[in-house]
Amino acid sequence: MSELALSHGALQSYVDKWLAVQPAQRVALAFVDPAKYPGHIALAALEQELLSAAYGIREPQVALGKLNWWAEELSGAAASGGRHPLSQVLFDDERAHAVPAERWLAPVLAAMAQLEEGTAADFPAQLAAAGSLHGALATLETAWWYGGEAAPERATRVAVLGHLLYTLRRLEDDAERDRLPLPMARLARYGLARTGLRQRSAARDEAVKAQLTDLQSAWRESARLPGPLSVFRAVESREAERLLSRARGADDPLAVLQQGGQGGFGTTFTAWRAARRWHVATD
Repeated sequence: MSELALSHGALQSYVDKWLAVQPAQRVALAFVDPAKYPGHIALAALEQELLSAAYGIREPQVALGKLNWWAEELSGAAASGGRHPLSQVLFDDERAHAVPAERWLAPVLAAMAQLEEGTAADFPAQLAAAGSLHGALATLETAWWYGGEAAPERATRVAVLGHLLYTLRRLEDDAERDRLPLPMARLARYGLARTGLRQRSAARDEAVKAQLTDLQSAWRESARLPGPLSVFRAVESREAERLLSRARGADDPLAVLQQGGQGGFGTTFTAWRAARRWHVATD
């Protein structure tokens, strides 16, 4: 790992941002030694940086500016070693140079393309819309962890579903955004307008549960898709599925979603099992 990345806790600050969004990954870090696999940690933090730019910045031009910077950074990092602490750690690893340049750029370009997308028409359209960005991220992640020949289909679907569940948790906060967490067909089916998303009602509860039902079915189907999951993706998927199940059976599903995951022994076991499969596949 480069001295620059280590200085002043520069790398750690980005890892902390990732862990703030996915606290269960602290458990996974017990099975992915940061000292031995710093690039695996840096890649997860890079994914969070790109997602924060794509979804967390409300002004499209500001988001575009940040993503343009990342496009330039990742385009030149193989030759220069990178300027950003995350790039420096990643491109200090031979895995980064085995990944084609277009695969590094694909998530950034996909993030740019979706900046001004509106609300999807229905659930399948939501899956397709999120698939470009999250598929590119999952493909990059799978290649890093398992090599370029590993199938990314399952990781892609899990990443997409995790994103849709996360946006559903933010239903009240994002009620005024152009892209709503519930598709247009769902809003029409339950007679919901934007103003009805900020406050609890029977219609909102039913719409959220219907969305959860579709997500749960898609998660079950994802287990039949080809390809491995990284340790981090496996933990994310397990936590999301558990949260989804609790919310779907709750009287106030959105309130349960907003509480987040609960962790516990099951998370530790999932991380251990995923790490074992990873080492068997790659060692």
